[in-house]
Amino acid sequence: MSESLEPESGARPPELSAAGERRSDALDVAGLQRRLAAFAAVRDWQRYHTPKNLAAALSVEASELVEIFQWLTPEESARVMEEPGKAARVEDEVADVLAYLLQFCEVLGIDALAALAAKIDRNEGRFPVEEAPGSPVRHSP
Repeated sequence: MSESLEPESGARPPELSAAGERRSDALDVAGLQRRLAAFAAVRDWQRYHTPKNLAAALSVEASELVEIFQWLTPEESARVMEEPGKAARVEDEVADVLAYLLQFCEVLGIDALAALAAKIDRNEGRFPVEEAPGSPVRHSP
């Protein structure tokens, strides 16, 4: 077993992944999509990357993420990243979910960031802050 790069408290500095690797600020969605496409192409996997198959794979990976938290209390789930083994599992499943989501978007020609920005805009209109429970700007009926 290799020596852990984790601090004594178990918490990681934000610039380190669970595996102790430096995070890159140079990552971008389009670049990651190109890497995923190249990875699949050299293995002749594109024929399997249909919208249906990618949606199913995305669902499976999201379920694997849920499985990590399945029997944890809310307090335990909030501390899951403090345990290096679990933190690594969570990060792996998040990576799998994101990889399949990016591949899904690539196949269907969806700009994931634009779709998210548009959804946030719609939600801001659907759920005005004035109507949120406990909102300091909530108006009485």
